[in-house]
Amino acid sequence: MESQASKQRPRQHKTLIAPSLLSANFLCLKEEIAKVEAAGADWLHLDVMDGHFVPNISYGPMIVGFVRQATDLYLDAHLMVEYPENLLDAFVRAGADNITVHAEAEGVSANTLKTIRNLGVDAGISINPETPLDALDPYWDLVDLILVMSVHPGFGGQSFIEDSLEKVNRISERIQRDKLPILIEIDGGIGIDNAARVRSAGADVLVAGSSIFRAADSSAALSEIRNAADSSLTSPKK
Repeated sequence: MESQASKQRPRQHKTLIAPSLLSANFLCLKEEIAKVEAAGADWLHLDVMDGHFVPNISYGPMIVGFVRQATDLYLDAHLMVEYPENLLDAFVRAGADNITVHAEAEGVSANTLKTIRNLGVDAGISINPETPLDALDPYWDLVDLILVMSVHPGFGGQSFIEDSLEKVNRISERIQRDKLPILIEIDGGIGIDNAARVRSAGADVLVAGSSIFRAADSSAALSEIRNAADSSLTSPKK
């Protein structure tokens, strides 16, 4: 069965923009969500941190449930947690459409991805900047999305790691060669200055937090990032 994510595969269409709620103002979260939805956001990216896999703690299923009540957008839950299998059912019940786990996290295996799919949502695997691509080897046939971290996970506002482009490009080549129905997502330091380059490298979904929510005009910022990314579709790949 084709996943919800792969149905939105935009190789020859618009880029998918996924504002990261970690950078939103939680005092007025409903208004922040409405603002980016009106601006044309495709997904909402939800960074879940447990204080173990990464040093910070963010939020859990209860907040995801509130977000689900506020929007019909595709909810992209990124679990930066150890032993995510203990939490999968709770996030599905809260309304997540996709659950991405980390290849580096304790307890993550092929069974984790199978469980996510069996719960009726899309499954993703993420790799950190220092993680080699062979960490993906057990998962190519089990995921709808691969998330490449272009910063070290756990903190917002970091600078983009340039080596991420080569990683995205190599993943894209494998997906195209084997005709795999997998989206490539990139998260970390994404903005107007690098949107075209990451899209040209093969990224389908751009996660942007600070560059959208902390911009003077978040609607304009989202549009500028999308337009820059889409412009790469008709430009020669560099």
